[in-house]
Order: sequence, then C-alpha cells, then structure tokens
Amino acid sequence: MPTSLRLAIAELRAHPGRAVLPAVALLVGVACLLGTLLLSDAMARSAAEGARALPTGTDLVVLPEPFSGGRLDQAMADRIAAVPGVREVVPERRVELDLLLDAGRATEERTVADVDPDGSVAIAQGRPPAADGEIAVDRVTAHRHDLVAGGLVSLADANGRPIQVVISGITERGATGGSPTASIGPDLAAKVDPEPVTTALAVRGGALDAVDQAAGPTAVTRTAATVTAERGDATELWVMLLPFSLLALATAVFVASATFRAVYLQRQRTTALLRCLGAFRGPLLTANLVEALISGVLAGLVGALLSGPLARALGAVMDGAGLSEMFGAVDLDPAALPSPTYLVIGVVTAAVLSAVAALRPSLSAARVAPLAALRTADGTIAVPRLRRRLLGGALLVAAVALGAGALVLQQSAAAVFLVFFSSMCAATALFGVFGPVVVPALSRVFGAVATRLGGPAEAKAQWKLATAEVRRVPQRAASVALPLLLASAMVSFFAVTAGTTQAAFDGFAEVRPDAQVADTGRRPLPAEVVTAAEDRPEVSASVPVVVTEGAWGTTADAAKATVVLADPTRMRDWLAAEGVTAELAPGDVLLASHTARTLGVQRGDTVTLNDLSGGPRTARFTDVVDGGLLNYADAVFGTPDPEGVTRVLVSLRDDADPAAYRTAVTAALPGHPTVETTTASGWDADAQEALDQGLTLLMLLMGLSVAVAVTGIGTALTISVQERRKELALRRALGVTRGGLLGGVLAEAVLLALTGLLGGGLFGTFYAELLLAGLGVLVWPSAAVAPLLIGGSAVLALAVLSAFAPARSAARIRPAAGLSSG
Repeated sequence: MPTSLRLAIAELRAHPGRAVLPAVALLVGVACLLGTLLLSDAMARSAAEGARALPTGTDLVVLPEPFSGGRLDQAMADRIAAVPGVREVVPERRVELDLLLDAGRATEERTVADVDPDGSVAIAQGRPPAADGEIAVDRVTAHRHDLVAGGLVSLADANGRPIQVVISGITERGATGGSPTASIGPDLAAKVDPEPVTTALAVRGGALDAVDQAAGPTAVTRTAATVTAERGDATELWVMLLPFSLLALATAVFVASATFRAVYLQRQRTTALLRCLGAFRGPLLTANLVEALISGVLAGLVGALLSGPLARALGAVMDGAGLSEMFGAVDLDPAALPSPTYLVIGVVTAAVLSAVAALRPSLSAARVAPLAALRTADGTIAVPRLRRRLLGGALLVAAVALGAGALVLQQSAAAVFLVFFSSMCAATALFGVFGPVVVPALSRVFGAVATRLGGPAEAKAQWKLATAEVRRVPQRAASVALPLLLASAMVSFFAVTAGTTQAAFDGFAEVRPDAQVADTGRRPLPAEVVTAAEDRPEVSASVPVVVTEGAWGTTADAAKATVVLADPTRMRDWLAAEGVTAELAPGDVLLASHTARTLGVQRGDTVTLNDLSGGPRTARFTDVVDGGLLNYADAVFGTPDPEGVTRVLVSLRDDADPAAYRTAVTAALPGHPTVETTTASGWDADAQEALDQGLTLLMLLMGLSVAVAVTGIGTALTISVQERRKELALRRALGVTRGGLLGGVLAEAVLLALTGLLGGGLFGTFYAELLLAGLGVLVWPSAAVAPLLIGGSAVLALAVLSAFAPARSAARIRPAAGLSSG
C-alpha cells in the first residue's frame, strides 16, 4: 500500500471526527444541489403531465409565427387540407371565460379554457368534461377555492349571465401566469365565447415543406414530436433553481477550504515530526488529498440521502408560502430518494470539490519547515503584510474610482456595470484581503452593543469572551463569516433595490384613475352599471368611455392601436379633476407621446385610424396625454355620446375611501357578476404582494447558501473547542458553570452570524443606493422589513443549532481531564 494512502487511512482512523469535519459543508452543499434537482424534476413532471396532448395520429402541427400578428383561420385549414397526403386537419381552439368564484363574482384574471372534445387535457381527478354543462378546472384554482370533482361552480356566458356547471375533474396542469386554466366541451364553449381562437392546427399526414408552404408566411409548421417536447418543457424552472444550488456549492467549497486549513494547522506538530523523519512533501500532499477524496465521497453519499427530505421540505415551504402557485403547481411531491444518476453526480461532485477545497491548504501545510512547525503556532499561516496591504489598498481605490464613475455617468448602462465591478472590488478588499481586520472589528462593535444591552454579569462576560475569541483567530473568523456576509449582501441588495425602486415609482409614477368600473370580459356596460358607477357621493368626476382597437394604416403590418372614444366635454372635465389640462373637441384626438413620435405628427396635424367597427376615423391631433391615467391607450378620440360604453373612469373626492366606493358599487350590482371595480390602491397592494413574493422566493433560494455558510460556524466552533480544552477546563476550575460554557460558545455563534448578517446587510444597502444613484434615483433606502427580519431570525436560529454540538462538548469538559490534556 502506498505511503500516502496509509497516512490518509491512519489519520481517518485516529481522528475520524476531525478528518471528516471539512466535509460537513460539502454534505450540505450536495444535499442542496440534489434537492433542487429533485424539486425541479417534480415541477417539470407537473408541467409535462399537465401539457395538452396532440390528437391521436398527429404528424405535423401548424402554429402562428411569433410576433407576426397572424391568425390560424378556416381558410388556412382548408388550404392545408388540400395538400396532397393530408388526411385530416384538426384545430385546437381556446376561449376565455369568467369563473364566478369570489362571492359569486368574476375576477380580473380571466380563465383560459381549452375546447377539448377528445379529452386531450390530462385529468388528475375525475374525468374529462362532456360537450356541455361540465368543466375541468386546473389544480391550482381548485386548491385556492376548495373545488372538488363532482362539485358545482358558476361561470358567465357570453352575455355575462351566470351558468351553473358541474366540475367533472381537476386537470394535471396548474394556472398560467396567475390566470386560471380549464377544459370545456365545444357546446359550452359556444355559450361562453362564440368566437374561439385557434391556437394550433394538428395535421394528419402530409409533408412538412408542403404544409408549411400552404400555411403561409404568418404560420410555422413543426413535427408533432417537437411540439410535444416543447409543451412539456420546464427548462426555465431548472435554469432558475440551478444557479442558486451552484452558489450553495461554491459556498461549501469556501467553507470546506477554511476548515481544511484549520484542521491542517492542528496537525502541524505531526506533520513536522514526519518531515523530521524524512517524509517528503509530495507524499504528505497526496495523503491530504486522498483523505479529502475519501471524506468527499462520504459527504456525497450522505448528502444524496438527505436530498430527498430537503427537497420535500423546500416543496412544503413553497406550498405554504404560495410560491409554488407562481409556477402553476401545488402539493409538490419530489422523490424521497435520488436516482442512481443523481447519486453518482452527488458523490463525484463532492469528491472533486473536496479535493479542490483541500488543495491550497494542503500545499501550505506541506511547505511548513520541520523546525518552524515544531514550535507552538495557534495562528494561521501568515500572509506577507505589505503585499496584503498593497493588494487591498489597490482594490479599495479601484472600488472608489468605479463608484465615482457610476455617479458621473448617471442614467446610462455603463453606470450599472461600474457599480457591479465596484462592489466586486470592495467585497474582495473588505471581506477577503482585509477580512481578518474587518470581521473582528465588526464583531467587536456588535459585541460591545450586546454587552451594553444589559443582562446578568455572566452574560456580559460571555459576549466579551466571544469577541476575544474572534480576535484570537481573525483569519478563521473571516473565512467563516465571508460566505454569510456575501449572501446577506446579495439579499439586502435586491431587497433594498426593489423596495426603493417601488417607493420612487410611487412618488413619480404616472397617475392611475382613482377607480374604474368595467366588465372583465370587455362586454358593453348596461345603463344601470354606468349609473351605479357615477351616482355615488364619493365621485368627483367621471367619464364613460369605449375602449376599442384599430390600426394606423391599411397594410397588413400596420401598427395596432388601443384607442378610447369619449365625450370630449366629459373627458376634459375628468382630466381636469385629475390635474391634467387638455384640448379636446369633437373631431379632435389626444395621442400618447410614443404614438405621436411613431406617426411623426405635430399638434394640428390630422391622423387616420383604420380597422374600426364604424369605419376609418380622421381627427386633428391637439394634445398629448400619457401614462396609466388612460390605461396606456394610444389615442383618445373626442366622440359625443359614444355607444357601447365598456369602461367608466372615476375621479374620487379627496376625503373618499376607495375601498368603500368599491364595496358600494359591487353591492349595487348583484345582477352583474362580471362587472368589476378596481382602484389605484388595489393596484398598489397587488404590486406590493408580488414584490413580497419575489423577495420571499429570493430569500428561500439564497437560504441554500446561507445554510451552507452556517455549517461553517459549527465546524469552526468545533475546532475552536478542541483547541481550547485547557482554557475551557480552567474556566470550569475557576467556577464557571456548564451553562456558562454552553452559553459562551453559543454567543460566539450568534456573534459570527450577526457579523455576517449586519455587515453584509450594510454593504448590500450601500451598493443598492449607489446603483439607484447611478440610475438617477435619489431617495432614501426602503425595503420589505418583515421578510428580512424573518430570514435574519432563521439564520440566527440555524447558527445556534449548528453550534449546539460543540457547545455541549465544551460544557462536558471536566476541569481535571481538560487541564491534563496535551
């Protein structure tokens, strides 16, 4: 047996706990990697099972060409059917409908329903819907509203009247983009939407080139196998989750490398003795790497076994927080154990990364001279102080210069890149090069604050001793705190950037109407609905409008336009109530600024809108009105008493309660379940909810790296307790209780965690503000505090949990045994 292998095995047998200690972080990292893979597999499986199947015997599929504006119509289907070899063309159709779920009323998110005469939509519970009177709803909607197969649900027909139907089943697929999905039969589809949209043409027989030529330039033809694979593809979920698991693995390598360094420092006397006895550096280096490979393989095996429970825990958290619904899934059920392929990936990854993490510490350990290593050395391997200062100083100068450049080049893409590179230089300098100085300094500040907060004298002493321990081994403390610092900096950066940006937009964003009353299906509003919207004491001004679509030109590629037809006098009065002055008379038109630029017109020019139901309309361009005030319409035509009102824009009095107005209008229209009243405050609440969900998802995914970083605290304290057995025994001999030792070690864990959390939080907040300043947004920082507090509390709890084992080990040290240990 080679000497290096014998040395590695001997070390594992003599000190198994110390030998495998660096692999703890890799174990957690591999568990995170495979856990996210299992979770993404569960989501992908859900997407694949829920995808609509093509009709049996389909060979080719004709789809609309993206961004062409083309539609699949009967004329195209007839041309394709005439192609030699084509046996049949089966259209796939889709309609939009209104489910009356919330107190029997429709919501803003309309349901997209596949017209499914042949059961091509997979059913998880129940059966496919019949031609009429039945519907199959998606499982996310069923979960949200407690719908079950065999139950009843109401929906609105094409005229907005309620229809009660039977829920025949729950589909495998989930909601799409937050909007419910469903499957219905052709007869029911004709009742809810007489103009279905053809989304695909399934072709049986025929050659691809011939069918594609018959379909024309506004369509694209693909094979059935390609379309089936695309419909079941959930690559975006895997792509989203994988970077965070890779970040967790990178954190694990950094933590493992720091732990290897500390372990090899404990072996300096043994290494020196072997060198004195004639051992060469090569075999010692090989022995360390073999030992790292063995511990990596063990970490990979255990991490793979833990990946299933971790994936299920992540799935449960995503279900509980409503995050899985964002991806159209609920009740995620990842596999309990990884597949053999994933097991091999985990073991190989852990072994390779373990060797990579051990390489540099092994080289440093093998270079130690025999006589120098035989001396007492509690510190870390020294780095030339002058070189470190020069490197750190250069990085800090570069960070300042890049940050100043971002402020000079405001409101440009270059400013964003300058801020990014500045943050990289500053993080490397402060937490990498100067980490042994910065981290103890931060811990000293936080320790002093904790000491001044009061409490028993023993508690104050514990905080002081914890601060002293961080200062005793600054290199190790910096290595442990660095991953947590970086993770905290990233979370705080995104949280502050998102929160501050939203606050800035709240102050400077375009104004929306105080309230709007419209039909969710864009149906014309009856006179009683318009009266209910306008005849309220809270109303300051209102204007009924018709929202329609047209085109600026007569060619097939003419730009489409969303236009508003409104009585000019009432529109002027309503705009005045909203603080906008505009000139509008019969025959005039208000244009959005981007529309005026696109058309190349000036005030006083005439414009013509085509493709309107009443024929082309020509008007004089008089003024510009932009933004959300008119729902981002391209134009407003002055039209006295327009027919077929589809929306009422409302300006409320200053002392009016928007929620009370919404409730009153809804209560006045019990016979119109598809009429919805929306308010500006409601839009703000929805935006805040979306922001909170995004931040929660970010914190959950970043939590993988944080979990790995926290294991570094546990391993560092384990090594620290082993090194300080005599010191801890002396404390016991001087009267410190077991609880005092236990609390002291836990205080060290909390102090390191606070240093990482608060230090990284301040760093991330600073660069978030620098980025916003570089973009020309100068406001005070703000963020969603609740998710950050919950996440920070979870990190502190994990730090205490990881330190509990070494703390108990310290508390069990007996004075006599500890003082006699060598």
